[in-house]
Amino acid sequence: MNKKRLLAASYGHLSIDVLNASVAMILTLVATRYDLTIAQIGFGAMMYQIMAAMSQPLFGGLTDRLQGRWVGVLGLAWTAAFFAAAAFMPNYPLFITVLMIGGLGSGAFHAAGMLNASVSGGSKAATATSYFFLGGQTGLALGPILAGILVAPLGLMGMPVMAALTLPAIVMMFMYMNDALPTAPRVATQSASQSRASRMHAAAALTITAFVLFILFRSGTSQGFATLLPAYFASAGYTAAEFGLMLGIFNFAGALGTLAGGYLGDRFNRRTVMIAASFLSAPFAYLMLHTSGPAFFVSAILAGALLSMPHSILLVLAQELAPNNRGLVGGLVLGFIFASGSIMAWLEAIVATNVGLAPVLSVVAFFPLLAGVVGFWLPDRPRPQPVIAAPAATAAD
Repeated sequence: MNKKRLLAASYGHLSIDVLNASVAMILTLVATRYDLTIAQIGFGAMMYQIMAAMSQPLFGGLTDRLQGRWVGVLGLAWTAAFFAAAAFMPNYPLFITVLMIGGLGSGAFHAAGMLNASVSGGSKAATATSYFFLGGQTGLALGPILAGILVAPLGLMGMPVMAALTLPAIVMMFMYMNDALPTAPRVATQSASQSRASRMHAAAALTITAFVLFILFRSGTSQGFATLLPAYFASAGYTAAEFGLMLGIFNFAGALGTLAGGYLGDRFNRRTVMIAASFLSAPFAYLMLHTSGPAFFVSAILAGALLSMPHSILLVLAQELAPNNRGLVGGLVLGFIFASGSIMAWLEAIVATNVGLAPVLSVVAFFPLLAGVVGFWLPDRPRPQPVIAAPAATAAD
């Protein structure tokens, strides 16, 4: 395991997700200044995430071509620069536009960082990827807390301070994530009869559909909570510092769940782990909305951990299905996770504007049950080993 490369990728993930996780919190805190509705908060958060998500396949392909170099560090620096610049924009349209442009850097970082992390793990790709997402989930936990500490008292001028906190990660990534990744063994193309090819295409279509639906239902809950919980807790009377801490605990539990998911995914049946985590997460996601005190913290910790457990497994599983294009496939899957979650969160915000946050989030909490059902159609097989094409025959001596 290349520990320096993995540490640089994970620290970068922590740093950029501190910024990403604070966007919904910042929009909630400045809602009065810009006279924003719940739907407008959801739309702003969606547009930021969409910009990052839609660019990830592009940057994934670029990462494959550059063998993992430069894309990640430049992506983090880009996002930090535009995050800081947004604080000086005079109105909301310019504010959200600058944030959206900065989101391109997040797309670049996630595509490159994920590939660097999985390759650094060697035969323990799921474990290494879980460390990468541990960094990201820790950033998601710290983002609302730092936004509550810095943006609540300083206003938007707290954003450049948060952006400056990424500088150590930029330096570390420049040092340890800019050497070329080892080339993966290419899988030989095998001929198949027409009937066998038809069966393979049907199986591929079912697998892709299962991936899409599993991601859609999971992201609908995880991104919906990330976007709407700040407004939900604010409406319940909690201060910014209080609900920042509550969200931080929920997200940090997600970090531990991601790590546990990677560990379990390298040792047990991956599909079983993903299905079990999806089914078990739903009741705790519901309970954290309707409890307080110690009961809230217990349910939030369990909900956060179980909701995040399939994350690293899902990405490694997708990369193993297309080992010749790991960066591109990883970017496609991660981009779809962000894009689908952002769109679902925006739609949930629109409904919540009309019927209220509590009933909408209560329904959204049970989306993982649908993901668990879909999970039975995900691939269930041992980790594939590359089939190396036989060398061409040489002339006899």
